[in-house]
Amino acid sequence: MLVDKELEEIMKKKMAEMTTQKEPKILELTDTNFDNAITGDKPVLVDFWATWCGPCQFMLPIFTRLSKKYKTIKFARVNVDDAPGISARYGVYAIPTFVVFKNGQLVDKAVGAVGEPGIHMLAQKYA
Repeated sequence: MLVDKELEEIMKKKMAEMTTQKEPKILELTDTNFDNAITGDKPVLVDFWATWCGPCQFMLPIFTRLSKKYKTIKFARVNVDDAPGISARYGVYAIPTFVVFKNGQLVDKAVGAVGEPGIHMLAQKYA
């Protein structure tokens, strides 16, 4: 029964490690929190998307995966249907559009389903 006890202890330790590891969170931005989210000195890479947009859905797992890789950048998303004012303010007329903000200013933009290389290039520039 010693093996069972040891195994149980190992499993408890592993579970504790897994629950304390922080996953980078992709922020959901709205009219309420957008300006505050982009004003820090940490770059923010924003995905402008919509639920009905096929290319947006294609890009989501890529965006999520790269958010885990680039920890020096905040990753966020704006649903253009819920926040049309933000989209218009930054000239987002096609989706998906990926915009990088630094110190509250738009510094870079990529339009379309640019794939992993496109997001990687944007993130790498500002990481």
